[in-house]
Amino acid sequence: MACVPIVTGAEKQLSAAILRKGEDVAAIKPKPNASSPKCRASSSLLALTSAALALPGLMPLPSHAAFEGGEFDFQYGRYQEGGGTKSQFRDKDNDIQVDSLQASGEIDLSDRLTFRANFIQDTWVGATPITTAPAAAIRFNPNAQTGASAFTDLKGGIVDYDTRTGEGQATIPNTFDTVTTNETVHVMAEASPETRKQGDFRMGYEWDEAALNLGGGISLEDDYDSRYVSLGGRWDFNQKLTTLTGGVSYTDSTIDVRRFRFRATSVPVDAEGGINPDFPDWSVRLHDGRTDIGASLGLTQVLDKNSTFRASFGYNHNSGFLSNPYKEVTFLTPLDTPGKAWLFTRYDKRPEERNQFTWSAGYTRYLARLDAGLHFNYNFFHDDWGINAHTFDASWGQPVGGGWIITPRVRYYSQGAADFYSPFFIASQEPLSLAEILPNQSQLPTPEHFSSDHRLSAFGALSGGVTVSKQFAKGVTLEAGFEYYTHAGSLKLGGGGTGDFADFNYFLANALLKVDLSALTYSGGGHDHAGGHNGHSDFAPAGVMFSHMLGTAGEFMVGYRYQYSREGGDMLHGTQAIDDLTIVNNACRDRPCQLTSAVMNMHMHMLNLMYAPTDWLNLMLMPMFMDMNMDLRKLEGAPPIDPEAVGGHFHAADSGGHETGGVGDTQLFALVKLFASPQHHLHLGLGVSAPTGDVGIEVEGQEVNESSPDFGKPLFIHYGMQLGSGTWDFLPNLTYTGSMDRWSWGGQLSGTVRLESENSSGFAFGDIFQATAWGGYSLFKWLSASVRGIYTTQGTIRNQFNGPDPQSAPVDFPENYGGHFWDVGFGLNASTLGGGLKGNRLSIEWVQPVRNDVNGFQLEREGSLFVTWGLGF
Repeated sequence: MACVPIVTGAEKQLSAAILRKGEDVAAIKPKPNASSPKCRASSSLLALTSAALALPGLMPLPSHAAFEGGEFDFQYGRYQEGGGTKSQFRDKDNDIQVDSLQASGEIDLSDRLTFRANFIQDTWVGATPITTAPAAAIRFNPNAQTGASAFTDLKGGIVDYDTRTGEGQATIPNTFDTVTTNETVHVMAEASPETRKQGDFRMGYEWDEAALNLGGGISLEDDYDSRYVSLGGRWDFNQKLTTLTGGVSYTDSTIDVRRFRFRATSVPVDAEGGINPDFPDWSVRLHDGRTDIGASLGLTQVLDKNSTFRASFGYNHNSGFLSNPYKEVTFLTPLDTPGKAWLFTRYDKRPEERNQFTWSAGYTRYLARLDAGLHFNYNFFHDDWGINAHTFDASWGQPVGGGWIITPRVRYYSQGAADFYSPFFIASQEPLSLAEILPNQSQLPTPEHFSSDHRLSAFGALSGGVTVSKQFAKGVTLEAGFEYYTHAGSLKLGGGGTGDFADFNYFLANALLKVDLSALTYSGGGHDHAGGHNGHSDFAPAGVMFSHMLGTAGEFMVGYRYQYSREGGDMLHGTQAIDDLTIVNNACRDRPCQLTSAVMNMHMHMLNLMYAPTDWLNLMLMPMFMDMNMDLRKLEGAPPIDPEAVGGHFHAADSGGHETGGVGDTQLFALVKLFASPQHHLHLGLGVSAPTGDVGIEVEGQEVNESSPDFGKPLFIHYGMQLGSGTWDFLPNLTYTGSMDRWSWGGQLSGTVRLESENSSGFAFGDIFQATAWGGYSLFKWLSASVRGIYTTQGTIRNQFNGPDPQSAPVDFPENYGGHFWDVGFGLNASTLGGGLKGNRLSIEWVQPVRNDVNGFQLEREGSLFVTWGLGF
């Protein structure tokens, strides 16, 4: 759970990088099951299925028979912080947002051997505390950076604060008024979006009364990489009424951090890592590592046909760099002038070892009369950092008919503070003079270990939520959940929690689609669509959308689409490659360009849900998840940036680039059959794109020209890095497919028409028209190859951002978007014709650019990869 600073084994490493940046986001991570072996069910355990075992995450995976085919899961989660104690000295609340996407697949290689693969992607953005200090130490300086944007920061040096009384003279932001106060506040920092990607696997083998699992994986982000392995097992005995589980894991992590260029006191940090005698931890770069070893042991006992008891123990040993590399700690030393103190900061410093112990117990009861499941769980955590934590949660799983289950849940969590935690520290009890301090700033006294990370403070959290799931026939489950948390020092068990400056609220929301191929096999589902309907082949290349229709009323199809596109190589003007000096002098309107994009990568994940209410009408819903990154480079011949120029901006070129990710736009379609025969098929698609993707993402940097009305405001990230269009769009298409013997062919006309002249950020992307035609040949009954030609034209962006943007590179200007493009695609399409995976379709296509005629100045396209999977039933 998000408020618990403990995760066992490999699970901890999946979210460690983000958590160490100060965000309580682990709760939206789908729980790994690499150490939870799949097992066969006894008759007693089967009696506890359905409602009694419905709530995910409350107990180890229930025992079940081996799959004859496998399963596929898709899950999306959103974590959102907000609220908190209002203060006139704090200009921004916690507003961390995390979007998480998970795709998992499990395949039975035999009746005893199972392979499972899992992919998780998290993207987070927003403001989080970088340090904590007395309000008397706060100043409002819109031209100072404590991260990516202008925020309230620390004064540094001499402050009006009395270390004996805890009070000081604080200036109210945006005024010259002062007030005496003992208030403590968070100092906030905000950064550009950041993405973490994780891939892992599990290989499991089943015996009649035992199982063994071997797993491993890798988690990657810009500043934190982890690689881990795990081994888990299960043993059933006592006529399978008792199950013993155990597991071990090992994780090795590399930390490579580029800190903010300014400290919380707005003192610039040397980007080259130079030594400053006043700051012993001066370097902006940090390269270190850590290792984590975990072990767990669990027992599940069937008490009777309606109840089970669970108990487990977990141990984790962490060693290496365990600090938060971005957070700073505020120190105050009293001066010999009454009511004055000297303020300085140090980076978070925690012990280099940590031993964590977790004990848990749970009870599940199936209430036959109500056909419901009642769950109780308790967890106790202890570590050698001084933290003791308790978690209590209860849930009620209630079927309501028709395959629906509603599960309300309540949870309470409480923890004590780490031994080395304090909101801020008094460095010395004895007053010092400036003559003593100034020559010896790097030697000012500090404890051996210290942190002001509020996740190590004493607090409590209370949450309530509900999960709603629907079990469809033929093995398809849809689930949605919502949980709301209140995090407050006053909620700590027994009192004594930290002050209300650290209070905030947050929610977790998730949606899950699960496809059980074994159930589809048993129910006679998994229809073979590879041969098409009405005798023709509708197996179009992977890059062609809306080429397929379900031909029978009541049919349903689920699918997944992945697209990867890359830009790199030369910068183009029209069809010609150009040099840096041409870009500098011409690509940024009336100002010289300073930067240009070097590489841009785009990843798109789309879930396809299709239903046929009649044999001539299909309805489709397609949510998508976007992930993009761009590397920037400085242009040769570019003059130095002039921040005094009207409209001048600061852009963090030394950061190397930008990342964005999260929910994209959502498409809704109706496909209407116009003509169908054994060899030919024609249908019309009418769709809309709902603007669910964020178009207000801001980049690391700010307006620095004091003459600008946007002075101190954050900058919009480039147009092409926003997650959606921001407008309602009309998406028509017309598709023809045909086939004869082993040959197939088709063509499609499609378009995107913006229905609004501008979005909430002030601009609108250009309209798009595309024409494509393809031909295919069946190499085998289950495999075909295709060749495709594509022509695309797109207009330039209309209008522009209604706030400041960097305007230092061609990608910052609307006229440098769109153009005319010619491509050729090569694809393979495969289908399973029998067995447990019958009805599955997998397609892959590479689209290679042939000719580019770009508007303005743009980076050359290098190609796109499309991968699609579909299953109809």
